[in-house]
Amino acid sequence: VALKESLRQMRDAIDKFRGDRGTYPQSLQELVERQYLRKVPFDPVTDSAETWIIVPPRESATDTGVADLKSGAEGESRDGTAYSEF
Repeated sequence: VALKESLRQMRDAIDKFRGDRGTYPQSLQELVERQYLRKVPFDPVTDSAETWIIVPPRESATDTGVADLKSGAEGESRDGTAYSEF
């Protein structure tokens, strides 16, 4: 549950950043610097803020940055879903 909430918050911040600025943030740290997040949350499964997997934009070859992210945690949740698929 904590992992899904962290992902939801960061995805919401990415969407707001994109809506406000017309571009994706270049890093998770930019979301903090521009005050879309207070800090990059820890992945509660890996207990680290450094294990997030960045998903780049797919709209065009010229877009760069953080369009989405996934957990870098190995393993599965109780329902059998891989943490990286949340």
